[in-house]
Amino acid sequence: MKTGTLKQILLITDGCSNQGEDPVAVAALAKEQGITVNVIGILDETQSEEAVGLQEVEGIAMSGGGISQLVYKEALPQTVQMVTKQAMTQTLQGFVNTELQQILGPTQTMEDLAPEQRGEIMEVVEDLGETCDLEVLVLIDMSASMTNKLPMVKEALFDLSISLNARIGRNRFSMYTFPGKRKEINKIFNWSPKLDKISQVFPKLTSGGITPTGPALREAIYQFSKKSLFRSFQKDDHAEEA
Repeated sequence: MKTGTLKQILLITDGCSNQGEDPVAVAALAKEQGITVNVIGILDETQSEEAVGLQEVEGIAMSGGGISQLVYKEALPQTVQMVTKQAMTQTLQGFVNTELQQILGPTQTMEDLAPEQRGEIMEVVEDLGETCDLEVLVLIDMSASMTNKLPMVKEALFDLSISLNARIGRNRFSMYTFPGKRKEINKIFNWSPKLDKISQVFPKLTSGGITPTGPALREAIYQFSKKSLFRSFQKDDHAEEA
């Protein structure tokens, strides 16, 4: 059973968007294009999970078919790994359910099967989680309130890279921040098998300004399309050479 490449946007933010289009609507567009949007909202010590600015976090993830989590910065490393892996499992379960519907009919899902059969299918999902290819675009909110949270973001992403690279499947990461200086997002580094470059990058990052989450998400979606287009150009070039 082949699933293709799982594509995720991992949005890390600490507040509500305040400029541009609705990020919940943009996340729905990502889902339509096969890209899962996961969101981690970072709480300040004085904030509760009911904070108005962070209610948007759940809405974006639900619309984008992903996982959301509100967390204090100290727990960020474990949370980033958990959210990424849970989203992989959720996506793979959805794929398996689609396959089952083709076999069993449109009215049945995995929950309708006997416990033993469900267990066997979950084993397949776990195996796919270890072997499928994964592309994660990390999108980091760099508004002024994120300044004291960046060291923990760096640690979290480094741990994520180590954890995911223990898998058999191929991993590709890219990282962008927003708002950008001249564009909606700033490219920190392009697709790479590891996130270890962040040690060199993070000391140079500066925070400040507005939070245009919707436009940033739209531009992040485009990066996946651009990557696919580049691959098709490479294939055409190789075909001409042959």
